[in-house]
Amino acid sequence: MTSEDVIHDFFVPAFRIKKDVLPGRYTSLWFTATEAGRYHLFCAQYCGAFHAGMGGWVIVMQPDEYDHWLNGEAPGQTMEETGASLFQEKGCANCHLPDGSGRGPSLVGLFGRPVHLATGAAANANEAYLREAILNPSAISVAGRAPVMPSYQGQLNEEQILDLIAYIRSLREEGKQP
Repeated sequence: MTSEDVIHDFFVPAFRIKKDVLPGRYTSLWFTATEAGRYHLFCAQYCGAFHAGMGGWVIVMQPDEYDHWLNGEAPGQTMEETGASLFQEKGCANCHLPDGSGRGPSLVGLFGRPVHLATGAAANANEAYLREAILNPSAISVAGRAPVMPSYQGQLNEEQILDLIAYIRSLREEGKQP
């Protein structure tokens, strides 16, 4: 676990576990759940204006149910499908046209390739680069492009960011369009 801003606290009351989540540092926590169910988790360290909204769920499954989920047999959309929906919903498709004619660069085939930055440096378009491009685009302006990409910091949760990255990564495939 890591934090992008301030100290947070991963807390699952039903398991009686709590662990600090620190900016710029990775921490981990291990526990064994003894009963299947859905357990509330939240931040137990006052961290700012949106502290009350920092919550989620730990879902504990029986081993056979977990195996089905792990093999992708769970109902619902894949990360790529969810990311594609977010890509449309957030208006990304308006600027990132497949032929590169939009205000932003084409994302088709971008993942894993070098990107030439306005500073003259090059960066690899990996998960870290895409995360930074989504959350802090002014920090990595692409050469030949006006820095018009808005920041999605605070507008997307971690799961949505991962879904968008999965979708952009899937655009490597021949014929797949945003």
